[in-house]
Amino acid sequence: MHPNPIFRHDDKSIAFARDRGFGVLSINGDDGPLLAHVPFIMNDPGTAVYTHLVRSNPIWRAIAEPTKAVIAVSGGDAYISPDWYGVDDQVPTWNYVAVHLRGQVERVPETDMFDILNSTSARFEPELAPKTPWTTAKMTPGVMDRMMRQIVPVKMWIHEAWGTFKLSQNKPPDARAGVVDALATSPIGQNTAQIRQMMADDL
Repeated sequence: MHPNPIFRHDDKSIAFARDRGFGVLSINGDDGPLLAHVPFIMNDPGTAVYTHLVRSNPIWRAIAEPTKAVIAVSGGDAYISPDWYGVDDQVPTWNYVAVHLRGQVERVPETDMFDILNSTSARFEPELAPKTPWTTAKMTPGVMDRMMRQIVPVKMWIHEAWGTFKLSQNKPPDARAGVVDALATSPIGQNTAQIRQMMADDL
């Protein structure tokens, strides 16, 4: 997380992570960090996330006992040219949004996998309206059973949630407005539209 407190918004971290629903799960392995890119859903209090792994994933093998873990949740990012500020003696930087969920990851009963899958689709499918939401009821029972045997459910208790929302808050309003204008056509970054909108909302 960025050390400048002006960019820290831990109060927004849980809501951002819940809405994003995708991140990088990481634990310390015997030979170095182990990482997996995972979708997740969060419980209502924001104290735990539920996800799944392919059974062959080394993280699954490593968490026979509860294990310290981090889920890094990335939002948009955008290269920021100093020319956009309209202020002399500036340097290039990147604006970005990221949240780190720290806690303890553990296995849960494999019988929970079906409920986690249903909850995940129920969380995201409505956003695809007017498409009729996908449900597990659309699957052929035997096919569903074979696919379910390949994945395993995981739960991570959230002990801390840290967020960086680096949106040029350290620049004067006119300089920030210049960045918002320039990001409308900038090709450098991922989901620059999100960064632009978040900056515009904060002007």
